[in-house]
Amino acid sequence: MSFVHLHLHTLYSLLDGAIRMKDLIKTVQGFQMPAVAVTDHGNMFATIDFYKKAKDAGVKPIIGTEAYVAPKGRKDRSERSSHHLLLLAENAEGYANLRYLASKAYTEGHYYNPRIDKELLRERSKGIFAASACLGGEIPQLLLRGSTDKAREAILEYRDLFEPGHFFLEIQPNGLAEQIRVNDALKQLSKDTGVGLLATNDCHYVLKEHARAQEILMAIASGKTLADANRLRHESAEYYIKSPQEMIEYFADVPEAIENTLRIAEACNLELKLGNPRPPSFKLPEGANEDDFMVALAQKGLEERFGELRKKGLAFDPDQYRARLELELGVIKKMGFSGYFLIVQDFINWAKNHGVPVGPGRGSGAGSLVAYSLRITDLDPIPYKLLFERFLNPERVSMPDFDVDFCQTNRYKVIDYVTQRYGRENVGQIITFGSLKAKSVVRDVCRVMNLPFSEADKIAKLIPDVLGISLKQAIFGDPAKGIAGEPKLKEMLDQPQPLGVRMQSPGESEEKEVTTKDLLEIAMALEGLHRQPGMHAAGVVIGDKPLWETVPLYQPPNDPILVTQFAKEEVEQAGLVKFDFLGLKNLTVIQNAIDWVNKKLPPEEHLESSMLPLNDAAAFELMTKGDTAGVFQMESSGFTEMVKALKPSCFEDVIAAGALYRPGPLKQKLPGTDVTMVELYIERKHGRMPVEYDHPLLEPLLKETYGVIVYQEQVMQISQVLAGYSLGRADLLRRAMGKKKPEVMQKERAGFMEGAIKNGIAEAVAARVFDGMEKFAEYGFNKSHSAAYAVVTMQTAWLKAHHRVEFMAALLSSEKESTDKIVLHIADARAAGVEVLPPDVNESQYDFSVVGQRILFGLGAIRGVGEAAIEAIVAARKDGPFKGLFDFCERVDLKRVNRKVIESLIKAGAFDFTKVERRRMFESVDRALERGQCSQRDKAIGQASLFGVLSKKCGKSVETEDYLQGEEWPEKERLRLEKEAIGFYITGHPLEQYRKELDRYARPCTKVQQMRKEQKATIAGVVVSLREKVLQSGKRMAWGALEDLSGSVDVVFFPPKDGGRSEMKDGKWQKGGPKAGYQDWETLLKGDDPVLLTGVVQINSRDEENPKAELIADEVQSLVEVRAQRTKRLELRVPVALATEERLLKLRELLDKHPGHLGVALQLVVPLESEVLISAGAVKVAPDDEMLAAIDRIFGEKVAELG
Repeated sequence: MSFVHLHLHTLYSLLDGAIRMKDLIKTVQGFQMPAVAVTDHGNMFATIDFYKKAKDAGVKPIIGTEAYVAPKGRKDRSERSSHHLLLLAENAEGYANLRYLASKAYTEGHYYNPRIDKELLRERSKGIFAASACLGGEIPQLLLRGSTDKAREAILEYRDLFEPGHFFLEIQPNGLAEQIRVNDALKQLSKDTGVGLLATNDCHYVLKEHARAQEILMAIASGKTLADANRLRHESAEYYIKSPQEMIEYFADVPEAIENTLRIAEACNLELKLGNPRPPSFKLPEGANEDDFMVALAQKGLEERFGELRKKGLAFDPDQYRARLELELGVIKKMGFSGYFLIVQDFINWAKNHGVPVGPGRGSGAGSLVAYSLRITDLDPIPYKLLFERFLNPERVSMPDFDVDFCQTNRYKVIDYVTQRYGRENVGQIITFGSLKAKSVVRDVCRVMNLPFSEADKIAKLIPDVLGISLKQAIFGDPAKGIAGEPKLKEMLDQPQPLGVRMQSPGESEEKEVTTKDLLEIAMALEGLHRQPGMHAAGVVIGDKPLWETVPLYQPPNDPILVTQFAKEEVEQAGLVKFDFLGLKNLTVIQNAIDWVNKKLPPEEHLESSMLPLNDAAAFELMTKGDTAGVFQMESSGFTEMVKALKPSCFEDVIAAGALYRPGPLKQKLPGTDVTMVELYIERKHGRMPVEYDHPLLEPLLKETYGVIVYQEQVMQISQVLAGYSLGRADLLRRAMGKKKPEVMQKERAGFMEGAIKNGIAEAVAARVFDGMEKFAEYGFNKSHSAAYAVVTMQTAWLKAHHRVEFMAALLSSEKESTDKIVLHIADARAAGVEVLPPDVNESQYDFSVVGQRILFGLGAIRGVGEAAIEAIVAARKDGPFKGLFDFCERVDLKRVNRKVIESLIKAGAFDFTKVERRRMFESVDRALERGQCSQRDKAIGQASLFGVLSKKCGKSVETEDYLQGEEWPEKERLRLEKEAIGFYITGHPLEQYRKELDRYARPCTKVQQMRKEQKATIAGVVVSLREKVLQSGKRMAWGALEDLSGSVDVVFFPPKDGGRSEMKDGKWQKGGPKAGYQDWETLLKGDDPVLLTGVVQINSRDEENPKAELIADEVQSLVEVRAQRTKRLELRVPVALATEERLLKLRELLDKHPGHLGVALQLVVPLESEVLISAGAVKVAPDDEMLAAIDRIFGEKVAELG
């Protein structure tokens, strides 16, 4: 007799199940079980993945779920508890009902868990086998409470909910005392009620020894540590995939419980039809069919494109275009994809007609003239030799895939349109699963074991910074992928060291010491398991009917959006078509910049993004100078350096740049050469290396890339021209080269050689050409994608080159949520001579705006000032500009503009137009609000006089701005409050007076991101954040961020060490002396003065998707003290007009109050004429920041500097 596991949790029971699919199938095959079920908690995430792997292995897959049943109904929220219930699909009807139940559990029943109820089960129980589940089921819970009669009633109720013979009582061999009690009771109740027994094991892991890893997994899920006695855990180590023999032996007294597993497995026959995704039907005019309608639209669209080409003054051959269009239309109709093209063009053109910017194209779809004619794309494929067959190959039928970029902020409008057009239940987004990755799982396991953060960090950092690296690769290496193992990790495994932590694993009677080997083994056992569900950044599915009829649905908590329970590949396997709606912020920037430019142009000269030139000398000059901040694709330091060397001179160079800026072309030497692909392109472009072609026929194909095969399309064209391939067959060759399978390549080589020789190409030349294609194919890029994205690059570069102020305003608006990027872009604007003004309640919009040739800060970027408040401000100023704070408070809606909003506006400088000191204004807020509220009350009841004079109760006339008297905040405090309000400094910076020192002693903070691991860097700045942690040793460490005029960088401050690093002295390695640390620098770091910091660059990979550079501090000094030590004198450059006797007397008094050792040099400046140096040798001072600020205040401008 055999046995089938019908209750089993995989990695899709998130942070609970620890069974991977490949391990499940391998184990089931090893036990020669005919079938197996997957029943994850409350979901069907695993369905397609499991079904395919099981079918491929010859194992019958049984689709199921362990549902949560809400006692008082799925819509009740009065109690959190729910009961488990095992459900298995018997057939197609049962699978449909399971999909419905699993969907409703999320869309209607989600409360802590996705829940169904008995009402739903009554409606949707056909074709489903059910069982009473584990100890969390309703019946076992009643039995544990001693309610045998109620348990019997529940059994009969469940029996009647399902078809006859489809409900069973589950007994399990986990050895727990409670389970034994329940098993005994269920055996008796089975006899009493006639409901059959079912032997299951509620499997959560593959092998018994994995019990401890699964316990750690549960602790990761709950955020608990092993020290927490109340954490959720399994008390038994029996939840592994038991062999049939073990199950048969345990239930020898009730063999029918084993037999029923086989009977159910035999009865369950579900065949899923996978693949062949089909788009929904496009709604057509009456009497039309998809093919004819699509053809008519494309032909009409092409004629409209001809008009645009003529408007641009471009020469073209209409017959060539029409012939190409007919060819493409024939392929599309033959493949049956007319409906797909119609759907895509519909939502794209809706977006364009409703003010939602759309990208010019993306991916291989940009190679289609039909797409260009339908306005799916906006790049003419013919001049740039883009190939339709790269997108749709007539010799290999596969679903087309248009990836579409929309403006980031308005992408949701297009999804809303599609949802309304096709029906809310028919449109959804696609699930993703975050997983436990190498570094994060090590940190998680260490946290659960209560190990110090520093220890966890040290171990995690031993894992090499290789994208997608596994722990196994990190420990043992992977020569095939060029990964060398880390010896220290291997040593931790081979020579286990105690970690000072004890752990009692499930099923064990006593605690055991945890070692480094245990830690790594547990981490490897958990690595790759799913952590949480997410949502695909772009994927949207559209169906002809409610999605649950095709796939089960998930819904994030407190979010009405529908999401498929299957990931993107599985969704398409299930039969739905995925449409990618991507958000591209740069499109928003382009449109907003154009809107600003058009405000200053007459209507006939208005710009449109699609009409901006693709060849422009000023744009190319901007790239060559490296002025690429905000230029699409070129913003990174690496791309900037490459494009400076490349020096683009035509649009084709920009296309090539996008294709070349990838790790392979940048870093790997071409076989048989000492140059990379990038170096070869640049050297040939600038004539430093000869351009060579293996055959004259190659010149027309490779001339634009200087004989270098940069694009996959060039491989296809070479095959067509030299070997007589059709472009369809050439695309198959391109795919084969990308996969690099030796047997396939040998066959392709023979076909290419045969065709080339037939075309009169010498055998040796043909072989050399094929070798060249093979050599470059590894790095070849999709030209259609590169060309489409080059359009966006040129549009952003053109706008920056010709309309910098408008472009920078749009760019700043797009980044208002990112303080670091705002700082960077403001610095970039100012470096180009563009003035960035603080916000102004009279002129600022929600976003950054343009005033003349200056940029005005947006009110929406001020912290604490919400959209409702801004709407109220804009509405009130329609009656004229505000005179000041009191006028403001009388006119705005004070229900939407409260005290905190007003205080934030003052701190941000939004009332600076009044010339009243911010401190005086801030301290007058109560007075202004009182008058404003009184005025608005009087107006509401009609007591204001005809002349606008307030009643005596409200105080002075509205014409009076009655501020309290007082002085401005000290400069440091004023700037601190400014930063508090807007996240950074705009009217000054605490480091402004240290600009010379910053240039002399330190590199900009933002440059650290461009440095390599282990490089040393010295930076200077102010500490903007600091977070401490006390280690088990009692010592303290901290994490912080240092900011300078360019931006900020994260810094780690470790505790002091008794012995430093080993050093080479007199030819021998010797231990270094004590090493300073956080406690030594704490006073400096918590003070107000800027610091000079030296450290070593490390790559922070805690966010494994976005690793970034940070510094490990080695030395911290006061920048004030460094400056004082290296400063020779105080220099004052005073315009003659400001050097009045009164000011000079105030200056002398101030200098006398700061006696010291530095001399003073006073220079009187006559503008455009001369400077007179007056040495005040008798005066010696000890300058500090406050003194320098006070001197500047005396003269009303910046005059003091340290030299």
